[in-house]
Amino acid sequence: MSASRHKFYRGLFLAATIYDLSLGIIFTFFPRFAFQTLGITDQLPVFGGYLSLIGAFLFVIGVAYLLIYLSDLQKNRDLITVGALYKAAYCSIAFYYFAIGQVPHIAFVTIFGMADLVFFILMLECRIYLSRLQSA
Repeated sequence: MSASRHKFYRGLFLAATIYDLSLGIIFTFFPRFAFQTLGITDQLPVFGGYLSLIGAFLFVIGVAYLLIYLSDLQKNRDLITVGALYKAAYCSIAFYYFAIGQVPHIAFVTIFGMADLVFFILMLECRIYLSRLQSA
């Protein structure tokens, strides 16, 4: 793998780390603040643990991206696959709820959904590249 490509992939997983750890902390510890900032407090669940659990999932996947960033990409192909699937899952759900008119705020599609779509495409490309590299 070329040095520039390796640097790009490491940067990708560092960006994913920062993005998901930040969102994980916000939605785990400050979910009401996040929803108030978006102006959608009327759609908060009665039990706040649901939002904190989502935040915790974001935090954990952020840690997985950190492990990929800090280690050998080839050895972490499985984690890259899981990370790409996670990004695909979020953007698919966000776009589905947008399509049926039930997205609670457009930011969940235009910011988070689009960011995860870009991350998904780049992580998938990374995974395919690593598979080809291993086969060669």
